[in-house]
Amino acid sequence: MEPLRGDESTVGETSVVTRGCRVESGTPRTVLDTGTRPRFAWATGSESIAASGAAATVTASGASRFADVQAAATALFDRCDVPTDLPSVARPRLFGGFAFHEGDTESTESPWDGFPGAAFFLPEVQVTRTDGGTWLTTTGTGPTAAADADQRLDEWADRLADVPESAPRGPPGVESRERTPSQATWRDQVGAALESVEDGNLQKVVLAQALHVRLRADLSVPDVLDRLAVTYPDCYRFLLSPEDGGTFFGATPERLVSLRGRTVRTEALAGSTGRGDTPAEDEWLAAELLDSEKDTHEHTLVADAIRDQLEPFASSVRIGDRTVRRLATVQHLRTSITAELERDEHVLSLVEALHPTPAVGGLPPDEALRTIRETEAFDRGWYAAPIGWVDAAGNGTFAVGIRSAVAKGRLATLFAGAGIVADSDPDREWDEVQLKYRPMLDELE
Repeated sequence: MEPLRGDESTVGETSVVTRGCRVESGTPRTVLDTGTRPRFAWATGSESIAASGAAATVTASGASRFADVQAAATALFDRCDVPTDLPSVARPRLFGGFAFHEGDTESTESPWDGFPGAAFFLPEVQVTRTDGGTWLTTTGTGPTAAADADQRLDEWADRLADVPESAPRGPPGVESRERTPSQATWRDQVGAALESVEDGNLQKVVLAQALHVRLRADLSVPDVLDRLAVTYPDCYRFLLSPEDGGTFFGATPERLVSLRGRTVRTEALAGSTGRGDTPAEDEWLAAELLDSEKDTHEHTLVADAIRDQLEPFASSVRIGDRTVRRLATVQHLRTSITAELERDEHVLSLVEALHPTPAVGGLPPDEALRTIRETEAFDRGWYAAPIGWVDAAGNGTFAVGIRSAVAKGRLATLFAGAGIVADSDPDREWDEVQLKYRPMLDELE
């Protein structure tokens, strides 16, 4: 093993030093199994990452939280010594996310205790696996930054070589469950939202529900992620455990934004139906979804809003064809959206511009957010908010934290929502939300 080294002349009290090497064995899962916090996991079809320990942290709250994180991230990476020949896939990244609403979570009794308005960390240890191989990246800070990074690199290279890949354990089982709101209250909430739509105050609002479950055994979230990889291989699978509190995790089909250079990729994902018991029924449901006036109206609102949000940054915006995205328990209308930027931008500028999309918030945005705050009887926390990573070049990828849950010990809270537009039926929307619980609930029951 030969570590890649940078210029060590910057070593000092404020220095940040990174080392990296390619490893021939080992898995990102090994990093999660140490239990060191904070920890983060991220997996897509082509890349899986696990990171733990904080060489540096960035937190923020309030209306300026996106800009504050961006400024702090830029300053941190500016003093980070990274080997010039370390490939981009193995370079250090900041991992984290944001709360849905401005500000910190509201109550220490909430499952979101420990999750501020925004939180990111530069990991001490990062393992990245792609089709091209597996990379180990370590980081140290302060007067002994270089020595710490070197020591971690040696220790973790040995650990990855020694620890075999393990099979995930089965689900812990569900002992009890409690819904917020009840179905009767949900009908009232949807009815009030429909009155606002009819009065012209709203075009769309996404109302969410929470499902509180007590488990029969302590939950291993890394095991859940391994099982989700089998059922939802094309979704963004994520895990975040802050310094204190529970763990936020999920398998979301929705990308908020991805930036590489000046190319932006995002999508509209709105309008849903179930899966069929047979291929023929599946196709019939998909065709019905594509022909549904209510669902296509909801989807068009989302796609048009995303285009409008990107246009101030872009020299061009390209809207793809509307298709059906099939997942294990649900089908969605999906439209891919690609933009070329007019000038260089930081991914967090785009995250701020796009969050929340009408797929998880509504239109007009301010009125929809006000309605959500006044209607929902629980704290959304980081549910339906941006989660992902950013690198030193300002590139990054953020997903929307849906199909998700937050858990601690034997308690877990699952979240799911439905878009309310003209012609929405409260009972049909209730059924849609129950379908959206299934990805998480199936891995717990």
